[in-house]
Amino acid sequence: MKKILWVVLAVLALSIFTACGSSKAMEQKATSAENNTQTTKVAVPATNGKKILVAYYSRTGDNYAVGNITKGNTHIVADMIAQMLGADEFEIKTVKDYPADYRECTVVAKQELETNARPELSGKVANMKDYDVVFVGYPIWWTELPMPVYTFLESYDFNGKTIVPFCTSAGNVLTGKEDGFTKHAKGAKLLQGLGIEGKRAQQDPDSVRPQVKEWLTKLGFVKSGV
Repeated sequence: MKKILWVVLAVLALSIFTACGSSKAMEQKATSAENNTQTTKVAVPATNGKKILVAYYSRTGDNYAVGNITKGNTHIVADMIAQMLGADEFEIKTVKDYPADYRECTVVAKQELETNARPELSGKVANMKDYDVVFVGYPIWWTELPMPVYTFLESYDFNGKTIVPFCTSAGNVLTGKEDGFTKHAKGAKLLQGLGIEGKRAQQDPDSVRPQVKEWLTKLGFVKSGV
């Protein structure tokens, strides 16, 4: 009887040991998986304590190549940048709305370009002085920035700040007007911008995200996960 009891106890002890070993192995596996997850982060801010603002002008309604949209192409790219950098966002809006119809909007935009207009904006960045870096985004209208973006650039003191342009258009190009930013944003330092095809941003944002990350990495704002 005692012999049988000892056999039972031995088997029980072995079962408990095996269970504990399996539990420990599972815990180690979970920890390893967690560590692997941490090492594959898409982007890690490397802003060195600088405060960043992503300001953008983006149009909804009927748009070229994408039809009627409720979130602008440039807005989509602005969100990506802000998310990667943990930055604040500010939407540049005009007091008077542009026509919702695409062709009508192009007529108004051309008139504003020809007269070098400065449309009135409906809001301001209350704490602009606190930002060290300002990303400025916009669509390309008639090979130029929309005139409200010039209103924005001329509304603040950019002395000591860094401006980083980005835009959306029919292709992956910039306007070619970015070098003139510092004439309107007095005292600003200008970094290399990025142009994204608006249609791709709207319809295939996952293909745009790596391009945005690569650009920000080259500029030194993010670093790849280790």
